[in-house]
Amino acid sequence: MTSPALDLPGSATPARDGAPRLGVGLGWRSEIDTVVERQPGLDWVEVVAENICADHLPESLTVLRARGVTVIPHGVALGLGGADLPDPARLAKLAEAALALGSPLVTEHLAFVRAGGLEAGHLLPVPRTRDSLRVITENVRIAQDQLPVPLALENIAAQLAWPDDELTEGQFLAELVERTGVRLLIDVANLHTNRVNLGIDPAAELDRLPLEALAYVHVAGGSLVDGVWHDTHAHPVTEPVLEVLAELCARVAPPGVLLERDADFPPPSELAGELDAIRRVLEGSTPRTAPPAPRAEPRETAAGACPSGTRARLARRQEDLLAALVAGGPVPPGFDPDQVRAQSTGLAAKRRDTVAKVAPELPRLLGRPYGPLFLDYARRHPQTGGYRADARAFAAWALADGGPLAADNRRSLEQWLHPAAERPPGAFARLRRALRH
Repeated sequence: MTSPALDLPGSATPARDGAPRLGVGLGWRSEIDTVVERQPGLDWVEVVAENICADHLPESLTVLRARGVTVIPHGVALGLGGADLPDPARLAKLAEAALALGSPLVTEHLAFVRAGGLEAGHLLPVPRTRDSLRVITENVRIAQDQLPVPLALENIAAQLAWPDDELTEGQFLAELVERTGVRLLIDVANLHTNRVNLGIDPAAELDRLPLEALAYVHVAGGSLVDGVWHDTHAHPVTEPVLEVLAELCARVAPPGVLLERDADFPPPSELAGELDAIRRVLEGSTPRTAPPAPRAEPRETAAGACPSGTRARLARRQEDLLAALVAGGPVPPGFDPDQVRAQSTGLAAKRRDTVAKVAPELPRLLGRPYGPLFLDYARRHPQTGGYRADARAFAAWALADGGPLAADNRRSLEQWLHPAAERPPGAFARLRRALRH
């Protein structure tokens, strides 16, 4: 089914300005790989770049590519909004994924994810200041130089705001596009999230965005808990999110729209219904203004390396905020304590749920105590590495310092943490080995 609101037809066919025409897509996840393969009328898919290896692609992605379905890698851990220079290894992995998948572009987020040796495990908003813009401009240029295809950046969902923002998100992204020529991935669910949590008007932000740089659009579901909207990607898409999509389509015909779902996957018929709801919005939309003019070349006046002092100032500010969110540090001056508290609670819950997904044996072995026990662990032990290392560290803490555990739970947890093959040999085994030599 095609739509007049989409810059179609053709899967990943180059448009006049070089942006690929994608159509309607669905986020590929290993849990629903065969469901995605069987979804009718699917034009393209997006895969989390950190979840695949370029030299050993999942069979399902190979099947989809053989059918001519476009696959785009979507990064979540690069942290281009951080104070550090982009990690060359992460950039190389993203580039390898793009080449292995034959992708027309790659995407990431306007966010920071680590600071001061701590990991957020989540996408956090950047301060929208001129200093921050200088840092991120240089980071984006470095990424663009290392990637084999164009880069698009996504706006994120937020639960807190920096107190000294000088620009709105739309203005910040517009300036970044002008300086670097980067493309945009606009998530309309994130615009709705920021409307609920921060009082930001999605229509006003859309008016500030350079929609001529639009690469594609994300649509996703969420839930409202105690007045805070959580962008869960685990709930159905709500009508207010579709209304923001309609607002965007009233301004521009998007090259592509993709439905994201990361957990609590519904039956295939429900996924198909959500995709159809997106198509109905697209079919009922006609941009009320003339198509935007093609993007101008990036401004030469913005070139040049970012001063080290600017990076240092941004680093200190991000370190202070992240310490407050994940390490029990004080709330930095100017921040809303309630917003920081809500974000901190959300980060701990996401960390708990992600560890349960990476190491599903842990909640199975511990049962109901897993949740509160992990949150207790998280309050005392900030994340400094990947989730697999976090899972093992939690298990070791639960055995040593996590309080009383039932004998069966303790024995099972010890066996998981130290499988038989990893256990040091006992006295009899050592004697037998010595006699052999």
